[in-house]
Amino acid sequence: MTWDGPVAVCVDAGTTVIKAVVFDSEGRERVVTRRDTAVHHPRGNRAEQDMDEVWDAVVATVREAVARAGRPVRFLALTAQGDGAWLVGPDHRPVRPAVLWNDGRAADIVRRWAEDGVLERAFRVNASLTNAGLPNAVLRHLAEEEPETLDAAHSVLTCGGWLFLRLTGVLGLEPSEASAPWLDIRAGAYTDTLLDAYGLTEHRRLLPPLLTGERQIAELTGEAAEALGLPPTTPVVLAPYDIVSTALGVGTTEPGRATCVLGTTLCTETLVDAPDTDGQPGGLTLDFGVPGRLMRAFPTLAGTGVLDWLVALLGLHDHTELTALAARAAPGAEGLRVLPYLSPAGERAPFLDPAASGLVTGALLSHGREHLARAVLEGLAHVIRDCLDAAPGRPVELGLCGGGAASDLWCQLIADITGVPAVRTEDTQVGAKGALLFAGTALGDHPDLTAAARALVRPSARCEPDPDMRAFHDAEHAEFLATRALAATRWAGWRDHG
Repeated sequence: MTWDGPVAVCVDAGTTVIKAVVFDSEGRERVVTRRDTAVHHPRGNRAEQDMDEVWDAVVATVREAVARAGRPVRFLALTAQGDGAWLVGPDHRPVRPAVLWNDGRAADIVRRWAEDGVLERAFRVNASLTNAGLPNAVLRHLAEEEPETLDAAHSVLTCGGWLFLRLTGVLGLEPSEASAPWLDIRAGAYTDTLLDAYGLTEHRRLLPPLLTGERQIAELTGEAAEALGLPPTTPVVLAPYDIVSTALGVGTTEPGRATCVLGTTLCTETLVDAPDTDGQPGGLTLDFGVPGRLMRAFPTLAGTGVLDWLVALLGLHDHTELTALAARAAPGAEGLRVLPYLSPAGERAPFLDPAASGLVTGALLSHGREHLARAVLEGLAHVIRDCLDAAPGRPVELGLCGGGAASDLWCQLIADITGVPAVRTEDTQVGAKGALLFAGTALGDHPDLTAAARALVRPSARCEPDPDMRAFHDAEHAEFLATRALAATRWAGWRDHG
């Protein structure tokens, strides 16, 4: 298969942008189409999406991609944002807007579970620490605030499950999407132990079938095929959700390798060969789609939204201008430091605190805009190091991707502060690339994911840590952790501002 032959179309359904990527037989991006999707905030810390609007955006991006490619499509692969609660009724129609992964309405539920020991007990079963955006917390909140919604619902899906349902008519959850919070991670199956702990036993009927192996492959329905402009026999492969597919897309297929998505979330992930249910509860442990492989993931709420905030605050145009400004300041920003916990929902990884807030320390009259820009980039790099330290073992390499990976300065800062070589690939659409690798392997094009990555993933740049700065950054990281420990004693009071 060449660029003159059949192609693959891979959908990456993110939170605010839906993308469809056309790949040729060598795994090179040929066409990228995108549509923005709206996130609605009905009040306070709530974040929702219209499920039909998301589907319509997928239809538009795929249809445009297919038309622009002008070649037969061999298969369609799908990865999407995870978590949240995408509820459908018996007719497979939405019963309410989707509650998203970054929604904070269930913060009090999670706080109560923490106090009652529910979170720790659940972690000992599924090696994931529940946060307010996971479906168990959302369902528990809806059971109290909107019981009629759960009465009307038939299944709780994620974005990927909803889109796979619309594409193929198949109802279910892919295992990485189900891992947190529903699965006994060692058995890879639903367990009543967790449902009992969450107080959701009466709602067990909402858990859809697990889609594994061949059940992750289905043909388009006639209705979906017509909407997309594709033959109804076109196979659709449901790949792992976006943070796992992104790791695949940078070539993370063997234990000892790590990935960090520099996006809305700084999702730091390390591939492991066994779950750890005995350690300090934190982060997520996700099915990787391969026996004996699990993804230890720390999807923070701190991310490039902090850079967006600073761009607006300083009156800049974009992240490029921000990093150019940061480059004018020396490492350490002359003592200016930032705790970048600015999300209204607090922080969820590698620690959980819905009250976590940002903090600037060490400020002097001598500090300028460039010092603040540098301090924010370094603060986010310390968050990544914190997540790597929370995972078992020390990675030999850190794959970087997402919009933030376009910054040479930030990538080098991350390598210097974490002490781990940082690698980028040629691809701009890494989540879609991971879906391509997974789908190609599932359909028999490659013997395994490692072989697929070797054939299709191409490194483009590597940043080595500066050994002369190691002691400096170790001391800065110790200060970062000490400052956070002090701030954490006051966070709840800072949020209580009437």
